[in-house]
Amino acid sequence: MLSNILLLVLDTAGGFLTLMLLARFFMQWQRVSFRNQIGQFVVSATDWVVRPLRRFVPGLFGLDLASLLPAWVVQVLLVFAELMLNGAVFGSNPVSVMLGLWGVGLVELLRMAVYLLFGVVLMSAVLSWVSPHSPAAPVLDALAAPFLKPFRRVIPSIANVDLSPLVLLLVLQILLMVIAGLRNNFALLLFRS
Repeated sequence: MLSNILLLVLDTAGGFLTLMLLARFFMQWQRVSFRNQIGQFVVSATDWVVRPLRRFVPGLFGLDLASLLPAWVVQVLLVFAELMLNGAVFGSNPVSVMLGLWGVGLVELLRMAVYLLFGVVLMSAVLSWVSPHSPAAPVLDALAAPFLKPFRRVIPSIANVDLSPLVLLLVLQILLMVIAGLRNNFALLLFRS
């Protein structure tokens, strides 16, 4: 029971940090202003890890790798902690174990990115119906718009209602199923002899 409680605390703290780092990565990638309440919160929650890393980890094609790399490391550490607390016995090949850990960590990072996008699209759609002039609406809309754009080209509005968020949410659900399959494939590397 104590291991489950510890795992819950670690997963919650690690998941929060990963989501904040991914939000910072996406906001910088989409050139969304940090001069708003959401942006300031994200920067305050992640500056302690991102700022020192920027000295050593350069950006790549405008992507903030100093935000993405620690998010990946946090997920790898969470996977390792989960396996250790559950008493997993690793395979004898250390290269295979390391590849498996980094692979599962990458898959978990992708899963968290999909969950973040899922939340952003859902909140953006709800705010567009309920409170379009909310201070958070422009930030969420700017984050969701690039992912919704391809669907908006194909799916027409019905009675002035944009259905593209519903289709994107369905696609994200399918993507989560694919990611679960990938996680299982990388997990096999951990226990291979």
